[in-house]
Amino acid sequence: MTRETDRAAARTMHLSLKAGERVYINGAVVRVDRKVALELMNDATFLLEGHVLQAEEATTPLRQLYFAAQTVLIAPAQAGPARALYAQIEDGILAATTDPVMRDGLAAAHALVEAGRAFEALKIIRGLYTTEADLLGAAGPIPKVPPAALVPPTRSGHRRRSAMRARLAPSSDKA
Repeated sequence: MTRETDRAAARTMHLSLKAGERVYINGAVVRVDRKVALELMNDATFLLEGHVLQAEEATTPLRQLYFAAQTVLIAPAQAGPARALYAQIEDGILAATTDPVMRDGLAAAHALVEAGRAFEALKIIRGLYTTEADLLGAAGPIPKVPPAALVPPTRSGHRRRSAMRARLAPSSDKA
């Protein structure tokens, strides 16, 4: 094999989807109507539906951080505001904990987000959920309402479920 062929093989990604399942690829939502296997032949950013966190599920600081990183990945047009929100949430978490596992994990996730590897950062953040639960258990419960900056817009009083449509515009009210 030549170097070019080796690089192409390294970039190939195989995805198997069930009927009705969605995948987010380079900012587009793709839903399949039957079981299908996809082969991504070049570099692409993607997230499987099972790993997408909805805004109303971002009920802890770490889940809010995950939501911001996820938005960087699946909504490229909103990457700038999502990165700013990510930094703000990360700073808040770092100010609130001295736990070395949490701090090391956040440092690793931050480096990956900065390197344009948000998918890998999401894995690290998910891995910190149990550490966060332990820390929050010791500190007491936190409100189960996501911050206004993470709540998607409404249409006729109904929340949109798609993380692709979530808006990250900073809230004008700082309640």
